[in-house]
Amino acid sequence: MASKKTIKILKTVIPFVLGLGLVWYMLATLTTQERATLWQHIKNADPKYLLLSCFFGTLSHLSRAHRWKFMLSAMGYKTAFANRFMAVMAAYLANLGIPRSGEFLRAATLTTYEDVPIEKGFGTIISERIADFFMLLLVIGIAISMNSAGFYKYIEEKEFNPLITLGVLAFLIVGLFVFIRIIKRSSHPFVQKISGFLKGLVDGMRTILTMKNKGWFILHTIFIWVMYILMFWVVKFTIPAISTADFSIILAAFVIGSFAISVTNGGIGSYPWAIGALFIFFEFTREAGEAFGWLVWSTQTLLVLILGGGSFIFLPIYNRNIKK
Repeated sequence: MASKKTIKILKTVIPFVLGLGLVWYMLATLTTQERATLWQHIKNADPKYLLLSCFFGTLSHLSRAHRWKFMLSAMGYKTAFANRFMAVMAAYLANLGIPRSGEFLRAATLTTYEDVPIEKGFGTIISERIADFFMLLLVIGIAISMNSAGFYKYIEEKEFNPLITLGVLAFLIVGLFVFIRIIKRSSHPFVQKISGFLKGLVDGMRTILTMKNKGWFILHTIFIWVMYILMFWVVKFTIPAISTADFSIILAAFVIGSFAISVTNGGIGSYPWAIGALFIFFEFTREAGEAFGWLVWSTQTLLVLILGGGSFIFLPIYNRNIKK
C-alpha cells in the first residue's frame, strides 16, 4: 500500500520538479540582457490578442463538451450541456496537478451528476482521444509537408522523434484490445468483475461507430483543432519579433508544443522551452521564442484555472438547484 502511495506521489512530483528545473535552466542560461528582453516581450504583449487566444480556447472547450453528447446519446444517456462542460474543464484543471488524472475525474463527474456508469463514460473519452490522435497525425502531416526539410532537421538536431511517441500510443491501444480479449475468455470470478468493467468500457468506445451524428462529431473534431491552432497562432501578433513568422513555422511550433506539454504537469517549463528551441532553429531570437511559448502557455493555463476552478465550485450548486 505504501509503495503504491509512493508511486502515485512520484508520478505527480517528478514531472512538477522537472518542469521547475526547466524553468530554472531557461532563466539561468540567459544573460542579464536576455532576461530583460524576455520580460520586455512578455510585459509589452498586446492584451487583445491574448484575449482572442482565450476566446478561441473557450470555443474549443465548448465544442468538446457538445461533441461528447453524440457518444453519450448513442448509449441512451441524456446529459446536460452544463455538466458536460464543467466536467471537461474540471478534468483539464486536474491534469495540471496530477498528469492523466483528468480523464478519470471527467468520467467520475458524469457518474456523480448524470448517472452515467464510469466505465462507459471513460470509454467515450478514450474514443475521443483516438479521434484527437488522428487529428494530431493530420496536423503533423500538414506541418511536415509545409516545411519538411526544416522540420526533419529540427527533430534530428534535438534528438526528438514524435514518431516514437505515436508508435507507443498505437501499441498501447492495440495492447488494450488484446488484453480485453484475453480477459473475456477467463472464468475466474475476479476476472469476470474486471470483464464486466471492460465490457462497459468497450461499449463506451464503440459509440464512435454506433452514434447517429457521425457527421457532426467529425465537424466538431475539426473545429476543436482549428480553434487549438488559432489560439496558438494569434499570440504571434503580441511579439513584433515573432509576428513575421509564416504559418508553416507556427504550425511546426504547435506540433512540437503538443508533445512537450505532456512531459511535465500541464507543460510547465517544457512547453516554452520546446517552443523557444524551435524558433531559435528558424533563426528567431531565443528571448522572443521563449516569450511566445510563455505567453501561449500562461494564457491557456490561466483560462483552465478560471474555468476549471469555477467548474469545481459550481457543479454541486448547479445540480442542487436542478434537483430542486
